[in-house]
Amino acid sequence: MIDNADAVRLLDDKRDGAVIVATMNANHSQFGLVGVSKNPHLDFPMSNCMGKSSSFALGVALSHPERRVMVLDGDGSLLMNLGTMVTISEQAPNNLIHFVFDNGIYAITGGQPVPGAERVNWKNAAAAAGYASSFSFDNLEDLTVAIDEVLASEGPVFVHLAITPEPENRHPHHRPKPRRTMFDGVRELPKALNQA
Repeated sequence: MIDNADAVRLLDDKRDGAVIVATMNANHSQFGLVGVSKNPHLDFPMSNCMGKSSSFALGVALSHPERRVMVLDGDGSLLMNLGTMVTISEQAPNNLIHFVFDNGIYAITGGQPVPGAERVNWKNAAAAAGYASSFSFDNLEDLTVAIDEVLASEGPVFVHLAITPEPENRHPHHRPKPRRTMFDGVRELPKALNQA
């Protein structure tokens, strides 16, 4: 399995000016994008919006086809909005890469198991929904070797990542506050997108 922080760090290193829409574990204040991002003005943190990050990223990808958009989704989040996979495939944005951080649990809410976690084959589901390319990785070494091929693939691209579960058991009031919020993204992302 892949450590959440290692996956986010690698994707941030390889983003090359891409917008990153991150939710749940991928956006966690301690081991998510917020702690490693080198381009925070191009990050859109989607906290408390389970299931909506891929739909938001689709809108950004369609409105800015000249820029790569990476969505860092969770397995539980995607399960809440499976229709987004068919919608993304129908719209066929060449610049969208949909990463799913599959840890088998609802980590941010205490570690409850995601229904069907042991049975769902996300790579096959994405291919069946119509994504142009789909990949699956269960270790950092293979992901590191293949990441350039993944990022160069015809979109929309789907990438399943088997992530080590790290349940967050602290009460929300005792968790570190994120440095960036959705409000920061709403304020800053449009300006960053329109810069040359």
